[in-house]
Amino acid sequence: MLFTKAVSGLAALASIVAAHPGHDVAQEAAERREYLQSVKRTSLAHCADKLKARGTSARNVARRQAAVEKARQKRGLKKRDFDDVLATNHNKTDLGYTRDTDAATLFAGYKSCLLTPEVTQGPYYVAGEYVREDVVEDQAGVPLLMDYQVIDVESCEPIPEVYLEIWHCNSTGVYGGVVANGNGDTSDASNIDNTWLRGIQATDGDGVAQFESIFPGHYVGRTAHIHVMVHTNATLQANETLGLDNYASHVGQTFFDQTLITAVEKTEPYASNTQPLTTNEEDGIMAQEAGTEGVDPIMEYTLLGDSIEDGLFAWIAFGIDSSRSEAINPAVYLQEGGGVVNPDAGFGGPGGPGGAPTGSAPPAESAITAPETGRGRGIGRDAEE
Repeated sequence: MLFTKAVSGLAALASIVAAHPGHDVAQEAAERREYLQSVKRTSLAHCADKLKARGTSARNVARRQAAVEKARQKRGLKKRDFDDVLATNHNKTDLGYTRDTDAATLFAGYKSCLLTPEVTQGPYYVAGEYVREDVVEDQAGVPLLMDYQVIDVESCEPIPEVYLEIWHCNSTGVYGGVVANGNGDTSDASNIDNTWLRGIQATDGDGVAQFESIFPGHYVGRTAHIHVMVHTNATLQANETLGLDNYASHVGQTFFDQTLITAVEKTEPYASNTQPLTTNEEDGIMAQEAGTEGVDPIMEYTLLGDSIEDGLFAWIAFGIDSSRSEAINPAVYLQEGGGVVNPDAGFGGPGGPGGAPTGSAPPAESAITAPETGRGRGIGRDAEE
């Protein structure tokens, strides 16, 4: 689904609220601000020495270097304030790094931000999505390989065996799995059954989960971003989902350098997106995140080849309070027959009056099967695909 219809200036202003039905961006920012003002720690700076001593830093170096090399081979390729974050260049390629650069130089740092336990997951969250690394399916865009690490902010220990979930819009600003005003063509009812650009992975012994996706597009009122949620009290079902009745400890968003966004937006199909572009500087939620002491929510990255179109490898670490867990109130439940709207869904707040509809998540032999990971144009796919 591509959102390519022109939006008038007046409609664009009105759709800043409609883009996220049931709430506005200011409400989401306010809830995030309230949490950030109450937490004891907002970064992982205090954990650096301990993580290095226990060997986590060294394993990060080896893992991330291996991920970059694997992606290149598959494709045949060789305390801050908001202004400080915006001015920081997170592109390690532009700093002169190459595939021969010492991995310790490239990957040793801890870029970090804090995930909130309040579970303000936004209006486009779908429960019952698949546990899988490759979430691209048939979506076109700049290939993006992501490396997320989850760290306990109190113990400074990586958190293994929790489930990290991501979801984001496609190259033209549309979320799969939800039919709503401001989310593409509302006459396309089949979008509620789409599962692209959504997935879940279990963290390994170093608290790490990796995903293959595409670079996200933009929509009215929001810069390019990726939603991230951590489930600490979840069980993998036989159908490769976490089921419908699950909980989340934390939720947040990751962002990208404006220079990178600008470069991506010049390529197709991103350039076909006619929704007004919101820059990092104009995004209130990003400003709230990046304006917090010690927090930089922008992913560091390196190019996999000579151009943006060849793909990117991006990484970031998250600090969480592993003792928190709240019920999730999604917009949609993915069931055997497809997506089912949660009639009690509303933006914000953990839990709420909503509940899972009668039935269960799609069974292992259901009409909806986990999408093939080889489809689409993600990292590591043959060029003809």
